[in-house]
Amino acid sequence: MSTTSTTAVETSAEVTRRRPADRPRKVRGRGERSRAASLASHAVLIGASLIALFPVAWLVFLSLGPDKDDYLHPGRIWGRMTLDNYAFVLQDTGFFDWLTSTLVVVLGTTLIGVVVAASTGYAVSRMRFPGYRKLMWVLLVTQMFPIAVLIVPMYQILSDLQLIDSYLGLILVNCTTIVPYCAWLMKGYFDTIPFEIDEAGRVDGLTPFGTFARLILPLAKPGLAVAAFYSFLTAFGEVAFASTFMLSDDKYTFAVGLQTFVSEHDAQRNLMAATAVLIAIPAALFFYLVQKNLVTGLTAGGTKG
Repeated sequence: MSTTSTTAVETSAEVTRRRPADRPRKVRGRGERSRAASLASHAVLIGASLIALFPVAWLVFLSLGPDKDDYLHPGRIWGRMTLDNYAFVLQDTGFFDWLTSTLVVVLGTTLIGVVVAASTGYAVSRMRFPGYRKLMWVLLVTQMFPIAVLIVPMYQILSDLQLIDSYLGLILVNCTTIVPYCAWLMKGYFDTIPFEIDEAGRVDGLTPFGTFARLILPLAKPGLAVAAFYSFLTAFGEVAFASTFMLSDDKYTFAVGLQTFVSEHDAQRNLMAATAVLIAIPAALFFYLVQKNLVTGLTAGGTKG
């Protein structure tokens, strides 16, 4: 009896000792990564962030140099950093005239471009009028022509309409490049919104425009944010049209104003760097305002099967 008991105890102890070794390994769940993979991904992300931030940091660094040739010897800047470049740009140039012109052109282009693109995208997404497919292809074909080819006929048209050297003329010209892309973008986003919402609006007595304005647009905020962001950046950095159609110095936009620091025999790169840093502030503020909806809008347009 005691022998049996002792044997049972020994067997139990032996099983207990062996159990940890015999235990199956923990299976990594879906989406879980090993520590090495996590460290590698973090290292890649940190490296990519440094690469993206380096040009901005370098631009800010050069803007603190007092001499126009400091970019050739950046080591000299460390002991002579100054904010005089910013003071000169703000006080002795047409910076605030450029700011006013840029805001008028950019905000006007963004407003008109987004409204027209959203209306076009909604009409093509929901209505089956004759030639609706060809309309979108025509918009796409317009993007095939380089700006250099379009400047001459556009200049003639604006001249006939007496819109040369006017904000409205530049806004309309910018819209010709912005609306086609944004219309395709908004059409793809509207395709993801259930058609039953339009039917519910008609049951409630809303007109097609009322359905679009009161039901569809509130649901399309992410897509509108992306279209507005694209329109803003495109108009903000546009150079060819602005330098051709705006003849007055006080109507230059930022992109054209930067060119005044470069002449045939001289280039004030320190002032260009300081101006570029100041120019980046409005774009950064606009991105901050729309960034909540930006990622959602960029991905939602491609979810329609």
